[in-house]
Amino acid sequence: MAARISSFLSRSSSSSFALLSRGTNSSLRRGILRYGTAASVEEPIKPSVNVEYNQLLIDGKFVDAASGKTFPTLDPRTGETIAHVSEGDAEDINRAVIAARKAFDEGPWPKMTAYERQRILLRCADLVEKHNDEIAALETWDSGKPFEQCAQIEVPMFVRLFRYYAGWADKIHGLTVPADGPYHVQTLHEPIGVAGQIIPWNFPLVMFAWKVGPALACGNSIVMKTAEQTPLSALYVSKLFLEAGLPPGVLNVVSGFGPTAGAALASHMDVDKIAFTGSTATGKVILELSARSNLKDVTLELGGKSPFIVCEDADVDKAVELAHFALFFNQGQCCCAGSRTFVHERVYDEFVEKAKARALKRAVGDPFKSGIEQGPQIDSDQFKKILKYINSGVESGATLQAGGDRLGSKGFYIQPTVFSDVKDDMLIAQDEIFGPVQSILKYKSTDEVIKRANNSQYGLAAGVFTQNLDNANRLMRALRVGTVWINCFDTFDAAIPFGGYKMSGIGREKGEYSLKNYLQVKAVVTALDNPAWL
Repeated sequence: MAARISSFLSRSSSSSFALLSRGTNSSLRRGILRYGTAASVEEPIKPSVNVEYNQLLIDGKFVDAASGKTFPTLDPRTGETIAHVSEGDAEDINRAVIAARKAFDEGPWPKMTAYERQRILLRCADLVEKHNDEIAALETWDSGKPFEQCAQIEVPMFVRLFRYYAGWADKIHGLTVPADGPYHVQTLHEPIGVAGQIIPWNFPLVMFAWKVGPALACGNSIVMKTAEQTPLSALYVSKLFLEAGLPPGVLNVVSGFGPTAGAALASHMDVDKIAFTGSTATGKVILELSARSNLKDVTLELGGKSPFIVCEDADVDKAVELAHFALFFNQGQCCCAGSRTFVHERVYDEFVEKAKARALKRAVGDPFKSGIEQGPQIDSDQFKKILKYINSGVESGATLQAGGDRLGSKGFYIQPTVFSDVKDDMLIAQDEIFGPVQSILKYKSTDEVIKRANNSQYGLAAGVFTQNLDNANRLMRALRVGTVWINCFDTFDAAIPFGGYKMSGIGREKGEYSLKNYLQVKAVVTALDNPAWL
């Protein structure tokens, strides 16, 4: 897996994240299961990490929930409990907001020089890098991601993002503006205040960095609600941030559920901004809660049903491999997954046969084993949802080329599944499945595929595979999406903005654009009695 992802994500250090060469614990380097040849998933490996932090982080201290309640976070490999985590609700959110407000209004963080904030953020990145393998193991245990993916891609990506935003901390400044009359006009870029942040379960570490990095660089304080499925890595990393010198109350982490903790954060009258990543349905609720409370600023990174377009001039072998990666990476649990694979009719049959063969070779199994490409889905609910969509594809008349069932009898493993003869009106071509299900659709012309690709409520991303520059130029402009990858997919860098058109969200994350989410612009106009130009 690492070599293949490296081929897509490590083209150059300037355009994507280079993989770090790291050794893994010898206990992790065992056999590989391939679903086409293995009948079941073997007994899980015991992770070489312990759960040290399972409480809420409020005002620089790990504390129990006010109610005393806890909830289990589960191992997707088995469905068994890893640990019991404090269950925050509205009272805990309020405690966290009070701490964040005090840290912003009275504490040193927004009053520090930008250079001082930069140094603390760099120390945060250094400590995360130092604990790379422990964090990766915790993330794999809690989410089911392959350990090699976490250790070689996601933790290094986290570090890269924080170093990037540390670099921005002392480069945020306003302007002087020429005005008509004897006035001196300047703009100030000031932190927005208390930022509420809600992150998803599919990329807990990366989403933590996407949101916390720019918010801290701008001088804000934060109350974060983690996904109930994956609370552990954020708590571990937050402890490292305190060790790096982040003042108490600047970063508060509340683990809990959407209807209680999440809703309380989105509707809190003393939260100045809310940033959410998750489903479009929940994004609508977040926007409504903001409107009903204090009209807090909102950014949303929501769902997708991204087209991956294989043009008639494509090298089919390369296109198959890239389309496979675009869909199946991270167990298919990506908002920007290339989940509608449009293939030109001239290469369609060849593509389908090779896509089927590639899926049958995909290494599925315990994510702690070396060489594993696909681990389990996140939980029972998602597991059942995906299987229902697979049944829907069969019932609607799509041709099941590969997979279509669970793998083994324990945990939430699903066979890599490929459908051909998919039509636009089928649920598997319309809904965000969020699982390892590839839908292959046939098209005849560029005009046709543009119209069909854009015929979606979503507009998050798209992939284009072509050797023709004119095709690339036309499609990149015609597709109504926030990101177009040409002859690559899922290439991310800290400087590349990410977000969607239509119902895929509001605003952008990463890069310079993300800073705007956490800043207010203030105009200052000073009358001049003796302007220099008179």
